[in-house]
Amino acid sequence: MDNLYESLRQWLQQLATQGDLPLSFQYGFVINALLCALFIGPLLGAVGTMVVTKKMAFFSQAIGNAAMTGVAIGVLLGESYTEPYVSMFIFCLLFALALNFTKHNSNLSADTLIGVFLSISLAVGASLLLFVSAKVNTHILEAVLFGSVLTVSDTDINVLILVSILVVAIGGPLFNQLLLASLNPSLAAARGARVKLLEYIFVIIITVLTVACLKIIGAVLVEALLLIPAAAARNVISSMRGFVFLSMAIATVSCFAGILIPMEFDLPIPSGGAIVMVAALFFIITTLIALLSPRFQRAGL
Repeated sequence: MDNLYESLRQWLQQLATQGDLPLSFQYGFVINALLCALFIGPLLGAVGTMVVTKKMAFFSQAIGNAAMTGVAIGVLLGESYTEPYVSMFIFCLLFALALNFTKHNSNLSADTLIGVFLSISLAVGASLLLFVSAKVNTHILEAVLFGSVLTVSDTDINVLILVSILVVAIGGPLFNQLLLASLNPSLAAARGARVKLLEYIFVIIITVLTVACLKIIGAVLVEALLLIPAAAARNVISSMRGFVFLSMAIATVSCFAGILIPMEFDLPIPSGGAIVMVAALFFIITTLIALLSPRFQRAGL
C-alpha cells in the first residue's frame, strides 16, 4: 500500500508541476490530507444524519475524549505512542458498549450517562498521564489525539481505509433499518427490525469511525463533521434520500475546501478550523434559506 500511495503522490505532484492541478498538490502532505478527506467526508456526512436524528450529538465527543485514557493505557502497556490504535479501539469500544448497555438498563437519560462515563474516563486518563509522563512527553500524546489532517502518515490512511470498508460493509446493507430505527424506533420494531441490536451496531460504527479519524482530524473536528453538515442539510431537505446525500456532499466539500483554500491563498488558518468554518458557512446559508423561503420552513425531518 505504501508504494501505491507514493506512486499516487508522485503522479499528482507531476500534474501540479505541469500546471494541470493547483500548486498545493506539489506537497505530499496535502495529497495525504485530500485522500483522507475522500473517505472522511462522505462517511461522517452519512453517519451524521443518524447522529442528528437520534439526538446523540455529544456521544462522539465523549468517545473522542475517552480516547485519551486509551492512549495512556496503551503507552503504559508498551504500545507506540505515535500510533496507539489498538488501545484506543479496545478502550473506546468497551466504553461505548458499557455506556449503551447502562442506558438500556437504567432510568437515567442518555446525556446524564454520557456525562457520568466521560467524567470517570477523564479522571482515570488524567491519573494515568502522571505515569505516562515519565515515559514520553504528554504534549506528544495530545498531538496524537488532536492531530492535524496535514500530518497524517501512511499508517493513518491504512487504518482509515480499513475502517471505512468495515463501516460500509456493515452499515451499508443495514442503512435503511438504522435510519428508520433512529427516526421512529416503534415503527422499525413493528416492521420486524431488532431495534436494540441496531442501536448497538450503530454505536460500534460511530466508535470505530471516530477513533479512526481522531489522529487525523481530532475529536472536535469529528464531532463538527458529524453534526454541522447533517444540521445544514436538515434545514432545507424534506426527503430522507436528499437529507443523506446533501449531508455527505456538504461534509466532503467542507473537507476539500478547508484543506485547499488556506494553501492556495496562503491564509494563516489551520486546516481543521477552515473545514469547520466552511461547514458552518453551509449551515448559515441553509438556515437563511429556511428562514426566508416559505417552501423550506417545514423541511425539517
